[in-house]
Amino acid sequence: MDKLSGKELRCDCLPSTFDFESTEEIEGLEEGIIGQRKAVEAIDFGFEIEREGYNIYMAGIPGTGKKTYARKVATKESADQPTPDDMLYVFNFSNPETPRAIRMPAGRGKHLRDEMESVIEEFKEEIPKLFEGEEFEEKRNEIMAEYQEKSSQVMEEFDQEIREEGFMIQNTERGPVPVPLDDEGNPLKQDDFKELPEEDRQKLREKSQEIKNRLDKQLRRIRDLKEKAQDKMSELQEKMGLSIVQPIIDQLKHKFSDCEEVIDYLGDVKEDIIDNLDKFIEKNGDNSMPLPFKTGRDENFFIRYKVNLIVDNSDTEGGPVIFETNPTYYNLFGKIEGKSQFGTVTTDFTMIKGGALHRADGGYLILQAKDVLTNPFSWETLKRALLNEELKVENIGEQYRTFPISSLKPDPFEIDVKVILIGNPFIYQLLYTYDEEFKKLFKVKADFDTEMVRSEDNMKKFASFLASVCEREDILHFKAEAVGKIIEYSSRLSGDNTKMTTRFNEIMELLYEANTWADLDEAGQVEAEHVLKALGKKEDRSNLTEEKIQEMIDRDYLMIDVEGEVAGQINGISVYQSGQYSFGRPSRITCQTFLGQEGVVNIEREAKMSGKIHNKGVLILSGYLGGKYAKEMPLTLSASLAFEQSYSGIDGDSASCAELLTILSSLSGLPLKQNLAITGSLNQHGKVQPVGGTNEKIEGFYQVCKNRGLDGSQGVIIPRQNVENLMLKDEIVEAVEAEKFNVYTITEIDEAIELFFDRPASEVHDLVSTSLEQMAERAREIKEGKLKSGDKAQENDSEDDIPDPVG
Repeated sequence: MDKLSGKELRCDCLPSTFDFESTEEIEGLEEGIIGQRKAVEAIDFGFEIEREGYNIYMAGIPGTGKKTYARKVATKESADQPTPDDMLYVFNFSNPETPRAIRMPAGRGKHLRDEMESVIEEFKEEIPKLFEGEEFEEKRNEIMAEYQEKSSQVMEEFDQEIREEGFMIQNTERGPVPVPLDDEGNPLKQDDFKELPEEDRQKLREKSQEIKNRLDKQLRRIRDLKEKAQDKMSELQEKMGLSIVQPIIDQLKHKFSDCEEVIDYLGDVKEDIIDNLDKFIEKNGDNSMPLPFKTGRDENFFIRYKVNLIVDNSDTEGGPVIFETNPTYYNLFGKIEGKSQFGTVTTDFTMIKGGALHRADGGYLILQAKDVLTNPFSWETLKRALLNEELKVENIGEQYRTFPISSLKPDPFEIDVKVILIGNPFIYQLLYTYDEEFKKLFKVKADFDTEMVRSEDNMKKFASFLASVCEREDILHFKAEAVGKIIEYSSRLSGDNTKMTTRFNEIMELLYEANTWADLDEAGQVEAEHVLKALGKKEDRSNLTEEKIQEMIDRDYLMIDVEGEVAGQINGISVYQSGQYSFGRPSRITCQTFLGQEGVVNIEREAKMSGKIHNKGVLILSGYLGGKYAKEMPLTLSASLAFEQSYSGIDGDSASCAELLTILSSLSGLPLKQNLAITGSLNQHGKVQPVGGTNEKIEGFYQVCKNRGLDGSQGVIIPRQNVENLMLKDEIVEAVEAEKFNVYTITEIDEAIELFFDRPASEVHDLVSTSLEQMAERAREIKEGKLKSGDKAQENDSEDDIPDPVG
């Protein structure tokens, strides 16, 4: 057992540690992160290896700098990467439902888009001029005149031929029909036809049918002539159209000669424009013209010549770094939008939108694991894209529709992206255990520690980190004394005076708040008093629950003794958590022992208010008692343990030392000192083991003692191993140095026994052994007494069964 001095209760960081008076005198931190050697090496390896599946999972609790470092290192690595291609979709002229995916060197996609818009506008202007010009009109008239001449000649020759046979061609609503002639060469009237003999009428009918059949042949000749004229017109149209389209398209091909896919696409564009020259012509009212130019210009038609640039890397230098803060399905993988027209929803390839995975191609995509996993379909689709190394744009739920709906099915893009997933270790373990594909895709795990060694080198790096924050966030610089207080706070957060925390977000909060108090004081720099004030105010904003509990203790609503001696009663210490604020307060633990065979009974467990670890700690007490006192006799003991006035769950084994001491006190009849409190875990051999929350526990009991009045005898007993966890408040250090309060350390339970009972541990053990022997003897007597009573009763029953003798 050792009594600690004030110097052992905290590890101060003196201004003499640093070779500066203010962070203004030093350079900011050049390294990406401090205190994370293993994580940095893992991430560096993950960036170096260019193999399938070597994506990175950054595991650590929030606030350890994962996101900031991921951005920084990805940005640094991407600077040396080649700038990835632009991604664009164009119309597929052979299969309109499957838009073509095309890649172009960075910045070229925008040029193609602009060039195509300009060219189509030029065609809209020039093509109509061409077909309205004199040259086209002359050639068109020539074709039309030739057609009309030949068709007229055919009909004239046929008309002459049938006139010689007594018929002529007459145009009717049903078309040209043969009509018989009278003797004067005029069409035979209906009345005259009826007056003819039946035989003559029948001959005229037969002759008319024959001429009609011959007329059909002539009409077919005319249709052939018309088709030939139309073919000539189409050839003329194509030839003249090519005279405008060909040079411009060839010029575009020359501009984009380094893009084979674009050259192929431009060839398709040329053919489609030639096939659809009529779409470029305004409405013409001459419906008799045997050409396709009969309709007005449909502007929707020209959408097919647009270029949908879904990824524009014209302003990108090196590889892209994309941090998607809202990784919904559409934000990650893109979507096909639609527009409502006349009660229906329509779409086209220009409504295809790219996602974060498109933009991250050739670079890095940073995602929060929890966000991806909680967005429907995002995780499964991400895995599929990484496994197949291609990304297909399709709207969510397409594969789950009851009835298939016709929609666009764009060509997929091949992708090459390294994904950095940020999450906590629990999510990593779940995915690794239950998701077979996860271990194939995320082969690099970077574990972020919550603490780092408090070495001189790390403290200087920490000061450089503060300097870089001051410069980046434009806040006041910190004096050396203030830096020392922040490092002490960092050690307090880590729970170890030989370490410092790596939860930099909490450090940043302290910097901002201390800077605010310095601003309010109109100070030129942040001093130690501003840091301490920020810490005090931060605690004051969070400790309402602590104050309420302390008030209940002060008013004896929660009964705690800090003086005197009581058998079977001791002060344990519990840690309460209220948001991110934790504090300690003493808890009264009591024990009653009596004859029985139940062993140690945990009342909290029976009431279902005890956690598994606490239950284990109580069971260990049975092992200690059996090993210490029951090697030569059985334990005929029932001991009930309780946390008095506890109305919520209890967990942890840090009260096992206190619980054992109450059992020993109850058995021996010796009282326990109430001016002491104890925390510590116990094993079956009586060794005391370290526990958590040591600072909060000591401060909690100290506060109760202070409010009741410090008399120099009060104190807390902790495991020896927990000395390195001590970073107590200055007030407690001063009280210990003034001998108004005490902190003791122990390694075995016997040391605690001597402190609480103020007598040698062997004497206490002897009294406990004697008590247990008496209880065992009493139990034996009771058992034997029951047996004797049972034998006598059995003997009386036997006599009653003997029959009377016959006289």
